[in-house]
Amino acid sequence: MSLFYRMAADKTKQPVALANQFAGTESAACWLIGGGPSLNELPISEIVNSPFPQMTTNLAGHGLLRPTFWTSYDPSVRFHRSIYLDPSIMKFVHPRRAMDLVPETTFKVCDCPNLYFFEPETDRGFANFLSPQSSTIVDWNDTLVQAIDLLYQLGFRRVYLVGTEMIVHPSENWIEEAAKVGVTYDPWMLLGDFSKQCEAAGLSRERQAELGTGDQYHFDEQKPLAASINTDAHYFRVAQYLRLCRRAISLAGMSLVSATPGSRLNDYFPYETVEQICQRESERIGYPPESSVKGFYTGTAERQTGGSGPMRDYRPHHWKTNAPTKAPNPEQKPIPDRDKLKVYLNAPPEVEIREEG
Repeated sequence: MSLFYRMAADKTKQPVALANQFAGTESAACWLIGGGPSLNELPISEIVNSPFPQMTTNLAGHGLLRPTFWTSYDPSVRFHRSIYLDPSIMKFVHPRRAMDLVPETTFKVCDCPNLYFFEPETDRGFANFLSPQSSTIVDWNDTLVQAIDLLYQLGFRRVYLVGTEMIVHPSENWIEEAAKVGVTYDPWMLLGDFSKQCEAAGLSRERQAELGTGDQYHFDEQKPLAASINTDAHYFRVAQYLRLCRRAISLAGMSLVSATPGSRLNDYFPYETVEQICQRESERIGYPPESSVKGFYTGTAERQTGGSGPMRDYRPHHWKTNAPTKAPNPEQKPIPDRDKLKVYLNAPPEVEIREEG
């Protein structure tokens, strides 16, 4: 069964072989971009110009970049038609969204260009979070987790997380007013716990809602207090999911690196700055904006790495040019070359195959 497939409006499916299409001779890297407010403070131009792709989730990256890959978990009506209708963006969508209408159009989601579906799996634990044998994508009610599994199945093994704070903070005004009633805010505490302490100290939920939270996203969107508390609890749970998956992630050969300052994930995964990541990956892959091409069309000398020894390609030991696909049966008589040719040509037995010379 193919992991990815296209779907038509009549619900017929066409398998598409995309698994490991982006794997190479070294661990392939990809940015995984969330919608956190830190994205407005990070060097987006370096991410855009880096020599490896970006995957965005939901509304992440809006107004800042156009991704290579995109995936969503929420209803289709929450997103832009410019994502769905852009053929340059490879999109991965849950099949339950296939018959949705693309916002502001009469098109079905399944009819969009460069868009692929996958079968979700809800019955997967931490031990087998990532598996090369899987024919499904994990469904833990979260887009970030879904995106990590998608990138793994596409062949990426180094994933750099940006815009993934995984936390919702109260506003500065809320923190100041809470301090007046004796409640101190710890930046790592859950928003729901802070709200309960404030309420117990006499700061009503209605007043908390008026004070609000800090910026929740890098784009212009804000949830009300009750939804913000639920979102923060969801972020915390997903951070713990990924913490508990670290052994499975390691066994699968994937590396998750946070490039998001102040992320809950920074307690459990290595942190590097965007600049550090871009410098290392550019040294490994090459950085086109600063690469000279002078002499490429006129030069004839080999352009190998200096200081390396000779190389020679060998076949595997005991390998033969026409190696059989299975061990021969010693009781089976060899097939004459002419009969082999008939089978190859799909010719009927009565056709005579002549040898020349």
